[in-house]
Amino acid sequence: MNLAETYKNTDKTLFSFELLPPLKGEHFEQLEEGMKPLLEFNPACINITYHQPEVEYAHLPDGRIARNVVRKRPGTVGTAAAIQFKTGVQAVPHIICGGATKAEIENALIDLHFLGIHNLLVLRGDPPKGQKSFQAETDGHAFASDLVEQVVKLNNGLYLDENLANSHPTNFCIGVAGYPEKHAEAPNMEKDIENLKRKVDAGAAYIVTQMFYDNQKFFDFVHKCRTADIDVPIVPGLKPLSTRNQLRILPQTFHIDLPTELVKAVEQCKNNKEIRQVGIDWGIAQAKELIAAGVPALHFYTMGKSDNVQKIAAAVF
Repeated sequence: MNLAETYKNTDKTLFSFELLPPLKGEHFEQLEEGMKPLLEFNPACINITYHQPEVEYAHLPDGRIARNVVRKRPGTVGTAAAIQFKTGVQAVPHIICGGATKAEIENALIDLHFLGIHNLLVLRGDPPKGQKSFQAETDGHAFASDLVEQVVKLNNGLYLDENLANSHPTNFCIGVAGYPEKHAEAPNMEKDIENLKRKVDAGAAYIVTQMFYDNQKFFDFVHKCRTADIDVPIVPGLKPLSTRNQLRILPQTFHIDLPTELVKAVEQCKNNKEIRQVGIDWGIAQAKELIAAGVPALHFYTMGKSDNVQKIAAAVF
């Protein structure tokens, strides 16, 4: 059963979480340490992010500047395979437009198909560090909806090489991102919902949302989606707040609002240990309300640190 079917047929709210691939040079065992405390909650899936290459500049002794393209977190496909085979949990690698051609994307999808990894989260991806706006690769995709269409074609046995003989279809289940507070580049919420519907109409079977801290914004988002005839499962994404700096970084990076009550609670804390507890308490309250509303799953963004997510999950699952 693929993830979309799992979400549609569940009679209780499921649990899932997202991980970063290890930095280049790190061991998979380091990732396992952060993952193990969450396995007791029987996750429906584990997502693995994908990061496009970054450009770094180095000053040479002769005064010239060298431009180096580096991938700091390679191994999304390998990490997904290791997780699925070692834990038995469905792995969901992120497939992004950024930094890849259609051919490179097709090759990655073929690898995943051979490995028995059939659930994806398809994203456009953010601009690389230092680049203000997203730029598609030559012979790449500019929009997630176009990438969804490429995966759907593979599911129908249609590869980029139209002359292939005996081409076999894949069976990927495609998830896409939704934004309860609007994607930063969308001119308004209505246009953002229109763009989301385009991804669903192209073949996306479920939606996972950007993080949010006010559940009413999620409920309003779901209502707008249903009004627009978007009827696929919608999974709320949550990230427990854990440091004072996040009061600035999260709104700046993810273009989200933080509720006044949450901000005041953080400002009253003496240190990040107290702030982490505030984030846990807020996350528990959010999770309980969402579960009561009958969401198909709660998806947590862990960023490699799981102790706070573990405490929230222990309180609600």
